Amino acid sequence: MQQTISYEDFLKVDIRVGTITAVEPYPEARRPAYKLTVDFGPGIGVKRSSAQITVHYAPETLVGRQVAAVVNFPPKQIGKFMSEVLVLGFPDAEGAVVLIGPSHAVPNGGRMF
Repeated sequence: MQQTISYEDFLKVDIRVGTITAVEPYPEARRPAYKLTVDFGPGIGVKRSSAQITVHYAPETLVGRQVAAVVNFPPKQIGKFMSEVLVLGFPDAEGAVVLIGPSHAVPNGGRMF
């Protein structure tokens, strides 16, 4: 059964848009992943994230792409890497991640509503 939440609960999750500025391979990860650097604009700044998105995305196709991410989780240690935000996506039919992002360019740091 799907749990119902209040609008106040939704507001606690801070989902912002940012632009990927750098992508590095992450060969030490248990499952194939990249280390992403994402610019969320002056209010939040530049943050890092680990993302298991290697099936659909090559590093060179990610730089400049806008993505949605949860920016108010505490940092999480993933192997030797500290992930500061959770980049969001949906699974395709085989379970590989497809990123979420705006269909038109928007200012970095914009909050989802």
